[in-house]
Amino acid sequence: MDHFAYRNGALAAEEVAIARIADAVGTPFYCYSTATLAHHFKVFEDALGGLNALICYSVKANANLAVIGTLARLGAGADVVSAGEMRRALKAGVAPEKIVFSGVGKTADELDQALEAGILRINVESETELDCLQKVAEARGCRAPVALRINPDIDAHTHEKISTGRREDKFGIEWTRLREVYNRAANLPNIELSGLAQHIGSQLTDLGPFRDAFLRLRDLVLMLRADGHQIESLDLGGGLGIPYDHAPTPSPAEYGALVGEILDGLGCRLLFEPGRLIAGNAGILVARVIYIKEGATRRFAIIDAAMNDLLRPSLYGAHHEIVPVGEPGPGWKPETLDVVGPVCETGDTFGVDLSLPPLAEGDLVAIRSAGAYGAVMASTYNGRALVPEVLVSGDAFAIVRRRVEVDEFLANEALPDWF
Repeated sequence: MDHFAYRNGALAAEEVAIARIADAVGTPFYCYSTATLAHHFKVFEDALGGLNALICYSVKANANLAVIGTLARLGAGADVVSAGEMRRALKAGVAPEKIVFSGVGKTADELDQALEAGILRINVESETELDCLQKVAEARGCRAPVALRINPDIDAHTHEKISTGRREDKFGIEWTRLREVYNRAANLPNIELSGLAQHIGSQLTDLGPFRDAFLRLRDLVLMLRADGHQIESLDLGGGLGIPYDHAPTPSPAEYGALVGEILDGLGCRLLFEPGRLIAGNAGILVARVIYIKEGATRRFAIIDAAMNDLLRPSLYGAHHEIVPVGEPGPGWKPETLDVVGPVCETGDTFGVDLSLPPLAEGDLVAIRSAGAYGAVMASTYNGRALVPEVLVSGDAFAIVRRRVEVDEFLANEALPDWF
């Protein structure tokens, strides 16, 4: 569900015409809907009703300050994977006691910054990280709040590049060694253990892997409690998918019911890290058709957005629905097109053999469900300006990240003296 719909023959974000934003900002640009962000957060929150839950929005999905701030005002915490993301969350208004720091490669400096900020806890993913954190906390003269992230060896059956819970993946502590590592961590003087964490992957469209992971987690909690440890909280990660291609996906309510069935009886505080589920359908990437090109065997719509603006189709082979901003008239006949960008890579393709309404040079198109892992992964590849971001609320819109032009990033470079 989202708040992008045709009004009076033209696509609008809530009550703002997309063409109006394009006139003000230029193309390409990202557009986010406040109402959609709020709706998806509330749906997920309601799905967890009755559970002792804290929702920590996964900042890596969309790290724009305005997006984080919108969710913080609704009560969300933040899941971060770098000191930079932590600083973003704090600046956007997330309370430090609602921030969880995950990730396999936290540096000593990042761990120190997290302790200084007083965040809720650090999800430790290896014994070497645990030793590093012990030293950092000892130097500070404090106790570091910690959960141990386990690798449950559960295949999430998602894309190879976003599966994180198999034993061959780099994330977490192998579950078969948890008892040994937990006992060791509990005896470190500057480590304050509070529980366990896990995250098995992103864009899951089946509840089966979640069930397997939650059952394993429950068994581990019971084992550790039998050893005399207090397990106060569990971080269940995120990963619930969205319907990029209109295929059925489990609802938040079904997911919440599964969590309650397996884990509610443990009496733990439960942390959740949704990202895509909240931000994905809340954003679109708007572009303009530069040329319609007749190839030898194919017809191309070349748009002014590229793989550097939205990497997912090139990186993951991801599907995003593409629609014209001008509503097609009655009786329109579909045309078969490849929608591609101007970057000098064959992989700079948004869709192949798409059946679309007729497009002409100068037309605006919207690439849907681009609110997660879009702008946050954008680059200046091919010397292209960094795409701007716009947030809509009702009948108003604001530029929440301006376009970063070529001259600005060139100013960060210098020729060596010997030139």
